[in-house]
Amino acid sequence: MRSLKINAPAKINLFLEVTGKRRDGYHNLATLFAKISLFDSLALKKVRRTDISLKVINKANLALSRAEDNIVYKAARKFFEAFPVKPAVEIELVKRIPVGAGLGGGSSDAAAVLKALSLLYGLNIGRNFKKLHDLAAGLGSDAPFFLSDAAFAAGTGRGEILKPVRFSGRPPFIVLVYPGTPVYTGPVYRALRPVPSGEKAANLKKFKTLIKALESGSPPGIWGELLFNRLEEPVLSSFAPALSPGASKGRGPAKLLLSEADLPAYKAVREAKADLIKAGAAAVLMSGSGASVFALAPGRAAASRISKSVKKPGRKIFLLNFLLKF
Repeated sequence: MRSLKINAPAKINLFLEVTGKRRDGYHNLATLFAKISLFDSLALKKVRRTDISLKVINKANLALSRAEDNIVYKAARKFFEAFPVKPAVEIELVKRIPVGAGLGGGSSDAAAVLKALSLLYGLNIGRNFKKLHDLAAGLGSDAPFFLSDAAFAAGTGRGEILKPVRFSGRPPFIVLVYPGTPVYTGPVYRALRPVPSGEKAANLKKFKTLIKALESGSPPGIWGELLFNRLEEPVLSSFAPALSPGASKGRGPAKLLLSEADLPAYKAVREAKADLIKAGAAAVLMSGSGASVFALAPGRAAASRISKSVKKPGRKIFLLNFLLKF
């Protein structure tokens, strides 16, 4: 094989609870990933010269920089370091998934490159899956989900420990709103406040109930009420700069958890969610750490009506499907 093309899908999180802080600085999660019909695309071609070249066609909000800084280039380099093949490939990335949107675009691109290079160089993906999984996990917490064949999966650990979820029944349509400004993951996690253990335990029961509902074919009107995202709290309630918990109780000086520069982006997320609810969408949730917000609609006509009603300058509106097979 001399060349191939591959799609890299986006994801949304139907559920996301933060269950604890890890020693490595990351957080443990209980999350439910779902692949959706918004794609970046990659074309790879073997070449004679020994190097990796990357061309990016930017149809999103990617801040273009050196090719070596792009996660696609980093994934390719890690692949060639891990397997006994010479790096001699041209890669073209068409970027459509917004950056800083909670859609996993970078992680999906990285996983797609690992898959594509395995196919291009005749490596058996099944036999080498553990090594590929470890490479993916080192590139992004969501990347192992995109490396897997699962359309839906429950993720624990950083999100890299996966259990496929078999969706049954008729899936709803998705109206996805990207407000136009990115939200960055680090500040959102740093602004999380402590949550009582009882509340977390109740949410983890809800998490299991949601998975069972998806697998049993329950209609979206039932399982849509179970959607949850802990990361909404610091984003949607951050319009006065958040203070550290200790400062609010008089234990030391006030410490900003979110910067003033972040607040306009968070306000845009809040407005997007409010507009989707106002448009009549029953199930509305922010994906990941934002900035995208999605709504579930029972049919295409309802989804189209909602999408038209939330159009505003600067927003990107996508009418999408769940990928039941990928």
